[in-house]
Amino acid sequence: MRVKTWTPKAEDIQNRKWWVVDATDQTLGRLASQIAHILKGKHKPSYAPHQDMGDFVIVVNADKIHVTGKHMDQSMYHRHSGYPGGLRSFTLKEMLARHPERPIELAVKGMLPKNRLGRQMFKKLKVYAGPNHDQQAQKPEVLELKG
Repeated sequence: MRVKTWTPKAEDIQNRKWWVVDATDQTLGRLASQIAHILKGKHKPSYAPHQDMGDFVIVVNADKIHVTGKHMDQSMYHRHSGYPGGLRSFTLKEMLARHPERPIELAVKGMLPKNRLGRQMFKKLKVYAGPNHDQQAQKPEVLELKG
């Protein structure tokens, strides 16, 4: 008897679900790791590491995240323009004041694969600073996260 291993193909991916996550009082790193888990599709029994099996995730209230300890003042984000002297650095507090969506986006992006597949997964993440989002037509379900 010969046993064959089944691997999902691109056409085997069923309809992707849309999830809404409320980031109010959620710890940044724990929230990001659970979102990355959903974007990768690891919560599905048909998960395959070489396929984008994940669902779409909408994060609302990104400006109300929680961080532990002194991370608000000590976590640094860097950006470089490519020119000499073009390095710009911001603390987490400054980043939340200017662009409240970016800390969540950057945390999740760092937990995804660093290749074409990871970039494809990242496109399924939508982050909003306030409680409103533009994806009402997709009928997203509320996702309760642990921790």
